[in-house]
Amino acid sequence: MNSPGPRVLVVDDDEGIRRFLRIALQARGYSVFEATGAGAALAAVAVVHPDVIILDLGLPDGNGVDVTRQLRDRAHIPILILTVRDQEEDKIAALEAGADDYLTKPFGVGELHARLRVLLRRVVANRPGTPFRVDSLEIDLTRRLVKVGGKVVQLTPTEYDLLKTLAQAGGKVLTHQQLLRQVWGPGYASESHLLRVNISSLRRKREEDPAEPLYIITEPRIGYRLRVDE
Repeated sequence: MNSPGPRVLVVDDDEGIRRFLRIALQARGYSVFEATGAGAALAAVAVVHPDVIILDLGLPDGNGVDVTRQLRDRAHIPILILTVRDQEEDKIAALEAGADDYLTKPFGVGELHARLRVLLRRVVANRPGTPFRVDSLEIDLTRRLVKVGGKVVQLTPTEYDLLKTLAQAGGKVLTHQQLLRQVWGPGYASESHLLRVNISSLRRKREEDPAEPLYIITEPRIGYRLRVDE
């Protein structure tokens, strides 16, 4: 409670998990607050004002996906889903509802900490006039310029919009359907070939080895994210 670090709200009805997370996160400088269900989580957000939320999908008084959707209607706090559910449809439902990341139990504290750091970094690419940078990649949203190693990279308008959308997500996984809707429009949600072709093209222009991408990361059967944490 006295830690000056980021404020984390842990929402889980399992007392053992909450205790484990409290000890692990406090040891890394976080201020940890807890809620045991959906109603308590929604109430706590207004009081605690957390910097990030760790949310279980299986809650005694509600569904974590519904809670995610309600939280998204109220605030833009990063949400990390932490659950035993590892089915593709569960991950997609949570991400589509507005979750920023998804981690399944059992998990390593190191991986959890790394994902929280990414969420808390809150990429500044979407701030007017502030270029997005990671390693040698720079995206100037004001001038619509992309540079790699200081050299301008020629992108098609669609490739630029796709890269910008990934950058503005701040490391968040975007599903195939989300990317298709945001870049191409609502009528293209099933046109997955368009996404694959443009991702491949971006990797050829950005990655040293497009077959082993380091920046535009594939989340198998889910979607893509842009690495922002190095």
